[in-house]
Amino acid sequence: MAAPALQKPALKIEAGETYRELAGAERAAVLLLALGEEHGRGIWQRLDELEVRQISIAMSRLGAVSPEMLENLFVDFVTKLSSKGSLTGNYDTTERILLSFMSPERVAQIMEEIRGPAGRNMWEKLSNVQENVLANYLKNEYPQTVALVLSKIKPDHAGRVLAILPEEFSLEVVNRMLRMEAVQKEVLDKVEQTLRVEFMSNLSHTSRRDAHELMAEIFNSFDRQTEARFLTALEEENRESAEKIKSLMFTFEDLGKLDGAGIQTLLRAVEKDKLAIALKGASESLRNTFFSNMSSRAAKMMTEDMEALGPVRLRDVDEAQGTMVNVAKDLAAKGEIMISKSKGEDELVY
Repeated sequence: MAAPALQKPALKIEAGETYRELAGAERAAVLLLALGEEHGRGIWQRLDELEVRQISIAMSRLGAVSPEMLENLFVDFVTKLSSKGSLTGNYDTTERILLSFMSPERVAQIMEEIRGPAGRNMWEKLSNVQENVLANYLKNEYPQTVALVLSKIKPDHAGRVLAILPEEFSLEVVNRMLRMEAVQKEVLDKVEQTLRVEFMSNLSHTSRRDAHELMAEIFNSFDRQTEARFLTALEEENRESAEKIKSLMFTFEDLGKLDGAGIQTLLRAVEKDKLAIALKGASESLRNTFFSNMSSRAAKMMTEDMEALGPVRLRDVDEAQGTMVNVAKDLAAKGEIMISKSKGEDELVY
């Protein structure tokens, strides 16, 4: 709200036999002053530091504001707003307005900061870019450029990117990193600018996730009652989307599709008390799958532990089963197990 106000031309306000010209900052100051602390708080919170400073200075110098001045300002504001219909702010309109008075390079930098991942500077932003997206971009760059980029981002993220790059190319990058000396600021600035204009400004288009995948992850975090409630409601409105979400979800029952080695690895990684609670609420076939991958003595002890638990709250079962699913995903991310949605399909590594 404040930004458009700052850009509007001065408004002449009649006040008795004299008039005052209110500049953009003064117009915004009068409106915020009239809104008061309670109603204006939300607007103040959305202003940047420079806008707050400009409006605060203007407000402190306003002096008396007559009812006629205030009424004329409101009428002018509402007239301009209603003549254009409703306003919609989005990336495209923001970019178009900025391009009307800024250079394309500066606009690209601002839009990259708006659209890009979280981070205070370019290298922090790159550390939040999905490794497969970053690797896909870097594989077409010179090895020395890739070496420079990976030396500036977080080591764990750089490692994941290196693992995705072609083996021969990644080895060349490693050698370049080992031989790397101090980089001149001009070179670093040039690489940073190239990344900002060519990569980060287009990131929102290249890494946009499928909405069903995102929703499947959200549904995975629900307890079973909440999950069932949402899926049932969604099936009534959009059965196709509901089925697609269910097909993408990785649930506790999907652990039964692990191979023997995977189940044994998972069993070693899960705390025994969590395992007992999780299996307490599992289907008989899934219990048997886990028991068949234990020694007979371990299976007997686990059965006894489960019986000793007595009645278990559904919430505790959901929590324990969710913990096992998360452990399985962590193990898969490390390459220690392979998890998939169904046997016979391509395996999905999380």
